[in-house]
Amino acid sequence: MAYTREDMVPLLNGFVTDFGKIEHELQKAVVGQAEALRVSIAALILGGHVLIEGLPGTGKTFLGKTLADVVSMTTSRIQCTPDLMPTDIIGSYVIMETAQGRRAFEFQRGPLFSNIVLADQINRATPRTQSALLEAMEQEAISVSSETFHLPSPFTLIATQNPLEQEGVYPLPEAQVDRFFFHTKTSMPTEQEMQTLIERSTGSQLPVLNRVADGTKILKMREIVKNVSISDDLIRFCISIMQKSQPTNPSAPNDVKNFVRYGVGPRGAQALVLAAKFNAATRQQMDVSKEDIVQMAPPTLRHRIFLNYNGQAEEISKDSIIEQLVK
Repeated sequence: MAYTREDMVPLLNGFVTDFGKIEHELQKAVVGQAEALRVSIAALILGGHVLIEGLPGTGKTFLGKTLADVVSMTTSRIQCTPDLMPTDIIGSYVIMETAQGRRAFEFQRGPLFSNIVLADQINRATPRTQSALLEAMEQEAISVSSETFHLPSPFTLIATQNPLEQEGVYPLPEAQVDRFFFHTKTSMPTEQEMQTLIERSTGSQLPVLNRVADGTKILKMREIVKNVSISDDLIRFCISIMQKSQPTNPSAPNDVKNFVRYGVGPRGAQALVLAAKFNAATRQQMDVSKEDIVQMAPPTLRHRIFLNYNGQAEEISKDSIIEQLVK
């Protein structure tokens, strides 16, 4: 639905209020982790998926669970393990007996049929199971035998992984990584954050979370974001970032030419524009600014840049490459 600029004024006011309520409820339980918290909300509103990476105990799973607790939508959790099969998450046909005593095949839906799905330690699942998520992430539907089943809308996958694990894990293929809208990292808390965290988690009273949004409201917020305007110059700026992230581009930065194997693709440029629109909407602005693009570039693009052998050996920071690209 297209809105006029006059319509957008009250709609953006409502958007900022609703976003603030969701963010406030999350901050009751989640200490710090500002980027991870913000992009998780953005993924839910934009209809994308987020990959949260971090060390054990930094709140990856807790963040996803808390987001599910503050919205009135169906949620499920998948604990990924090497023996997890595709049918365990998709569902399968089973023989059911009717009231008349007849038997028929009926499809029993798996945990993937929820508005918010938390896939914990996704890199512990086998490639076969990981590939079962591809169609769901991209098409919001799954195919079983000759039938196609649509997932509920909105649909968001929140996946977590531990970067330290080396045994019993299966690195996500590039095609699947690119389907995540955002890639964010949780960090170790500061001393003050750690004190707040301990006080909250070890006290007699835990934070009480309120459900402040439902599926209808989230879908309305998504429409508002899409109606935020962006100039042709800024669209070309996003395209330029995509093009110069390719090492074969003559105008690419030296670090890209030396350390990048493959850069941002078209899906990344589309995601960057939408993420910038979301950022503008949270500032109650009807137009995207360059600062919106710069601010949302790291979580939107860092997983779409693949380092070559030299880049991995020298532990080149992808965020530093993105910083050069936006400059």
